[in-house]
Amino acid sequence: MVTTKTMAFAAFVLICVAAVVFVVAALRPFGPLNLNLDTLLNPPQSLTLASILLISFVLGIMHGATPDEHTWPITFSYAIGSYSTRKGMKAGFVFSSGFMLQRALLTTLGFLGLAYFYKAYNLDGPVYFVVGIAMLIAGIYILRKTVYLHLPIDRLLGGLHHHSAQAERHPLHEASEMRSIPLRMAFGHGLIAGFGFGAYATIITFVLAPQVPGLIYAPLPGLFFGLGTMVMQIAFGALFANFARVKHLTERQVSLIGKSTAGRTLLYGGVLFAVIGALIAFFPAIDNFAISTGNPIPNLDSLNVATFLVLGVVGIVGIGSLIQGIREALSSTTPAKRR
Repeated sequence: MVTTKTMAFAAFVLICVAAVVFVVAALRPFGPLNLNLDTLLNPPQSLTLASILLISFVLGIMHGATPDEHTWPITFSYAIGSYSTRKGMKAGFVFSSGFMLQRALLTTLGFLGLAYFYKAYNLDGPVYFVVGIAMLIAGIYILRKTVYLHLPIDRLLGGLHHHSAQAERHPLHEASEMRSIPLRMAFGHGLIAGFGFGAYATIITFVLAPQVPGLIYAPLPGLFFGLGTMVMQIAFGALFANFARVKHLTERQVSLIGKSTAGRTLLYGGVLFAVIGALIAFFPAIDNFAISTGNPIPNLDSLNVATFLVLGVVGIVGIGSLIQGIREALSSTTPAKRR
């Protein structure tokens, strides 16, 4: 049976597709515009509205496709807990919806000249911290305190074990108490993450938004940038969700692995985000650390704090938790059941 939510989701996707078709159909006003990498990263002045929207959309695709600390960790966390391609796509869609609304607000502020505070203040630290706390809360909610933040300080100090190795593993019988992934939290995460600012946000806010014909059009560059990001986040959401699918495991086991991985990623990833955010807030010079890669594309042009956040949350915490969950599931499955 087709639910109201499914119909609403399909309708929104159709609206997004129609919006993209509108831009493509408006190619004639581009005139001599040469849409190459230099034009995308350094847009000229006196662009038509159609040119502004097309550039914004392509920049959004680039933003969603490159490892960005405001999108990949959160999309991975929610999509991996969805354990199905469709639900993973939905996780990417819901998160990007919140992100898109914030970007529309941001370009409106850019048109009005009210986004100056992004140039005056470095908000990375506070944004990382708030995002981290939100991730931490979501992780605790999902895990229902069945998997707690365990720091084996007692072992480092030579103390005795206070629980058994079996209890530390938190196998699937404990994971069954976990809650389902609440996508409304992903929407909230999208709104919060949208306050992060980088090279792509600089282009749409301070170069493209001021060129639109009037205030009524000011949200459109952010909206189309968000649509481009959404396209890629839906694709990555589907990809991430299928990471949890392993041969010889039942649907229930795959579901529990997804929830466990999502909860742990949000929990430990949230701690990492909050710690890095606090450090940047107190020591802003940390945010200026970067090792150039020679690649002109933003998010790929250097190795910096944002890069290490993506690698830490998705690569180490996320993939590590997924592998741990799979091993636990396989070890708890008898050979007879695996045939």
